[in-house]
Amino acid sequence: MTDTTRLDTAHAAMQADLDNDAARLRFYERLADGELFLLLVEDPKGDDISPEMFELEGDKYVLVFDREERLAEFVGHVAPYAALPGRVIAGMLAGQNIGLGVNLGVASSSILIPAEAMSWLSDTLGQGPEQVEAHISEVTAPAGLPEVLITALDAKLASAGGLAGCACLGGIVYDDGRRGHLLGFIDPVEGAQSALAGAANEALTFSGVEAGQMDVGFFTSHEPIAQSLLRVGLKFDLPEPVAAEPAAPKAPGMDPDSPPILK
Repeated sequence: MTDTTRLDTAHAAMQADLDNDAARLRFYERLADGELFLLLVEDPKGDDISPEMFELEGDKYVLVFDREERLAEFVGHVAPYAALPGRVIAGMLAGQNIGLGVNLGVASSSILIPAEAMSWLSDTLGQGPEQVEAHISEVTAPAGLPEVLITALDAKLASAGGLAGCACLGGIVYDDGRRGHLLGFIDPVEGAQSALAGAANEALTFSGVEAGQMDVGFFTSHEPIAQSLLRVGLKFDLPEPVAAEPAAPKAPGMDPDSPPILK
């Protein structure tokens, strides 16, 4: 297996500079955002799954691979698995004292992640922005934000297709004189505010930027602040949603309202 995946690239960057917090955060972001193939003892039974458990020096691990072919190469024969987002697996393992073995022995990104790191990842993904009331007196062009945050926002919002018309990042001045930045979502879909705010918060967290440098707001396109953001801000186009495929049975963990049960 010679093809390099996004997880391989993020892992290599982290290993190249172990003191680089930003590189380490990007690796965990790739792990959380990607689909992973979890090795099972037997085929899933509804939402119940039984991961294959391995013990190393007294610590327990489950095994995941970022490609089906890598799982097959590791096992050497046909084996049951569940395809799950990394963030779902992190939530399953949190508090269970179980770590994660990633691509063991079959890729450059082979790594053992301890249980406490998986709990940290689950906690980090579960954090949302605080809701505050503030009055904006002026909107300006964004300035001084690190490129790593702009790149992180662009990547994160690419997965939010159909949840808003667009997003726009601008500088702001509040009535009390405070200055900051605002990521405004224009014409958000009803009920999508929480998901959009979470995506913006994760972009901040995993880019290593302090949360205080950016607020999030939701506006209709006819509001004056939305028009000001569109006029002077940095616009992010959210992709159009892909047409739905015919309904098919859901794999365990793919329905956020019915997460898999770890047996």
